[in-house]
Amino acid sequence: MKCIVCENWSLFIICKKCQKKLLNPGFYKRQLDEDFYVYSFYSFNELENLLTSKYYFHGDRVFNILAKLTFSKFAQSFNYTNDVLAVGVDDHTRHDFSHTAILTKHLKSRYIQPKYNSLKAKNPVKYAGRDLEFRQNNPRKFQLKNVNNQSLILVDDLVTTGTTLLEARKVCKKNNNEVLFALCLADAKL
Repeated sequence: MKCIVCENWSLFIICKKCQKKLLNPGFYKRQLDEDFYVYSFYSFNELENLLTSKYYFHGDRVFNILAKLTFSKFAQSFNYTNDVLAVGVDDHTRHDFSHTAILTKHLKSRYIQPKYNSLKAKNPVKYAGRDLEFRQNNPRKFQLKNVNNQSLILVDDLVTTGTTLLEARKVCKKNNNEVLFALCLADAKL
C-alpha cells in the first residue's frame, strides 16, 4: 500500500519515515475552566487530513498509529496515587470503529484502565464546522452509565471550543466523579 502522507510504498498506512518526521508530537495545555485543563499533542492544522480519516474505512489504522505515538507514550509516563478510568467522549461506532475508543484503549497502563460505552450523547448533533453559539444552543445531552465515585480522564480526538468536554465533565461530576483533565490528539486553537 501507499503511505497516505508521502504516497511512497509502505507496509503501514502512514510510513515509518512520516511517523518519525511529520508526526513528532508536542504537549500542549489549554485551560477550559477554572480548574479544568485539556492536554493535546498536535495543532489541528498539523493533523487535519488525518483526523478526518475517522469518517472513512481506513480511519481505524490512522487513529491506531496516532494513538501509539501519543496516548500510549503518555500512559506509560503517567503516575497517580489511585486507579484512574479513561472515558471516551461518545465512543459510539461509526464506519465500523470508534475513534475515541481507539484512543482510550491506548491509555491502558498500570494506573489507567479504559472504560468503554459509558459516556454517550443522547443528541446526535454534529459540531464540525459549527460556531460556539450553535454548540451552546444544541447541547449533546450526555448520559453517563456505570461510572461513579471514580477519578477520570476524558478522551476525545479534538478540542475546538471546549463545549463538548465541559458538558461531559459536568455530567461526570454529577455522578461524584473527579475529572482530572481531558486528553485530545489535537487542539484547534493552537
